[in-house]
Amino acid sequence: MGACLALCSLASCASCLCGSAPCLLCGCCPSSNNSTITRLVFSFFLLLGTLVSVIMILPGMETHLRKIPGFCQGGSAIPGYENQVNCDVIVGYKSVYRMCFAMTCFFFLFFAIMIRVRSSKDPRAAIQNGFWFFKFLILIGITVGAFFIPDGTFHAVWFYFGVVGSFIFILIQLILLIDFAHSWNKVWVENAENGDNKCWFAGLLSFTLIHYALAITAVVLFYVYYTQPDDCTEHKVFISLNLILCIIISVVSILPKIQEAQPHSGLLQASLISLYTMYVTWSAMTNNPNRKCNPSLLSLVSNVTTEPSADGAPGQVQWWDAQGIVGLIIFLFCTLYASIRSSSNTQVNKLMQTEEGGGSGGEGVMGEDGIRRAVDNEEEKVSYSYSFFHFHLCLASLYIMMTLTNWYQPDTTTQAMQSSMPAVWVKMSSSWLGLGLYLWTLIAPLIFPDRDFN
Repeated sequence: MGACLALCSLASCASCLCGSAPCLLCGCCPSSNNSTITRLVFSFFLLLGTLVSVIMILPGMETHLRKIPGFCQGGSAIPGYENQVNCDVIVGYKSVYRMCFAMTCFFFLFFAIMIRVRSSKDPRAAIQNGFWFFKFLILIGITVGAFFIPDGTFHAVWFYFGVVGSFIFILIQLILLIDFAHSWNKVWVENAENGDNKCWFAGLLSFTLIHYALAITAVVLFYVYYTQPDDCTEHKVFISLNLILCIIISVVSILPKIQEAQPHSGLLQASLISLYTMYVTWSAMTNNPNRKCNPSLLSLVSNVTTEPSADGAPGQVQWWDAQGIVGLIIFLFCTLYASIRSSSNTQVNKLMQTEEGGGSGGEGVMGEDGIRRAVDNEEEKVSYSYSFFHFHLCLASLYIMMTLTNWYQPDTTTQAMQSSMPAVWVKMSSSWLGLGLYLWTLIAPLIFPDRDFN
């Protein structure tokens, strides 16, 4: 009897893994929508690949990775770098690049397949919302194949793919943060007005002050540790310019005309965007190869150099530091938020190719086989663009690749993995463009009063 029950349970799991409806999570959240569960499972694939990439760069893993046949023998096989870069250094770089290359290809494949899917009645929607076991096998197959890609110019070319993709993803992160702050502010203000409870206003004020306090503290620390009286002109410009821009968006967000056009705009959104801008500024400065202007890079370079230590042992490889960890935390938040978001912000919905949120759905549907499945809320129209969602995950894979490798490139002059100024300018440009985008969301209703920007 126990064996029969086990077989029945296994059959139920198999139908979930191979079927055309996502019932994997329905036991925990039976009232969830079909679209939400699908996005969560795809996000889980991305997070799983990220976890594997992190494990690959942990100290001691280089010994195991070198056992892969032909993966790293006698130094790097990159043209111009033969026997100049220690295998213990380059093997982590190569592993992360190949793992993230596999994830990028996986999500790009689904991006191409899901173009112009309009509803769940489209046959391709069944591929999007089911067959998870086969998708997992495809991801594993691409990953295994990626580790057998000849070195050649792969790393040099893929680095620039990562730079461009990360630039776009940073902007998407900013859009998601704007949407999150907008929804947060709207919900708490409505709770305060409807419930006549001023604690909600106190909470909004507290978080706004905390965000600004952290941003101002960051500016002070930047001037102290990332500038010199007679050097680091770029850093002084970056810090000062972003500080001025953050003040501008804060003032604009509370102007009477702006408040009249957008009642839910305010300092909470501006404070969160200011804090995120300071993080991007910090992240950019930590990629400056000028050691005098980047004290945190001193320890990083000493850890990745190929010069042996006093006892002849190679130095410990450290690919990511505090700003990398913060970047991963923000990445995790934005990825999960993109999977479950249900926004009423028209501007953000247009940018993210999603529909206005319509609630959490009804109760789960019990199938003929006795398995509880999620509600299909896309019979008439999809609630989000399948192709854009996969494009977003594709860019996220490239961002993870650059974050975990600290935007490093092999350097034949110093025989080390070093950062370069292009990474600095890419991050700073994304912060300026992001601030401009947020400023546009504030003033657009005034410039085009006949359009709906609610």
